[in-house]
Amino acid sequence: MDTSQGHEHNADQIAYWNGPGGERWAKRQAAQDIVLKPVLDLLVDRAAPQAGERVVDVGCGSGASSFALAAKVAPDGRVFGVDVSEPMLTRARQSVPSGLPVEFALADATVYPFAPESFDLLASRFGVMFFADPVLSFANLHKAMRKSGRLAFVCWQEPRENPFFMAPLQAVYQHVPKMPPVGPEDPGPFAFASEARVTRILSEAGFSRIAMEPCRVELDIATGRGIDAAVQSALEIGPASRALDGHPDDVRAAATASIREALTPFAKGDAVLLPGAIWIVTARA
Repeated sequence: MDTSQGHEHNADQIAYWNGPGGERWAKRQAAQDIVLKPVLDLLVDRAAPQAGERVVDVGCGSGASSFALAAKVAPDGRVFGVDVSEPMLTRARQSVPSGLPVEFALADATVYPFAPESFDLLASRFGVMFFADPVLSFANLHKAMRKSGRLAFVCWQEPRENPFFMAPLQAVYQHVPKMPPVGPEDPGPFAFASEARVTRILSEAGFSRIAMEPCRVELDIATGRGIDAAVQSALEIGPASRALDGHPDDVRAAATASIREALTPFAKGDAVLLPGAIWIVTARA
């Protein structure tokens, strides 16, 4: 995606998700769908998509959330998946199950010209925390919602509540300098960790009856393939992987050993279950 197609303040995110970062996520699509299935199941349950409804899936990535939602609204409903990442949308388009009512657009939801009052449900699995100006983005999405429409998305709670991210990262930090700090309101995985901030953003964008349900999950970073697979996952994707970018082989080897040590207490048979804490956010248009 050309950054000129999106809002100028989202240019860094568009570049990231169309560069090596987006490529890594697209390559790990099958594994990540397994890891995040407990979260997707919670989202679909709370969103409660109904047959015949029209749904916009924001930050749909490689399509798993769009497919799950489309299965609920079929055959007469439709899901419109929107993402800025061409590598991930390419994977999504290649993976559409036959007959599912879903289509995708390579677009920035902040500025995309959605048809007014065209969706019954706005849903997202970890796809809304990357907007530079989230009020502007959600206001644009709000205009696309029918007056009876509703919103349901999941986002991460504070980093300290999420060993899913932090256990491998802290192991890596024994060997490399810490990455530059990210502000609590900067775009990124934890940008919506604050209940007060999310409530303010959605209220200013026009949504009402906002509720945030805290949920705990256990996510199998090994996808049932044992500790070696868990360590490899941490090395391929996520903050630990980014912290190790550009470091020499000897540092990576030492960090790999520390990741293994950090993950071993979470192993249960062939699963490596890391705790995670999420918000399930719901609102009305």
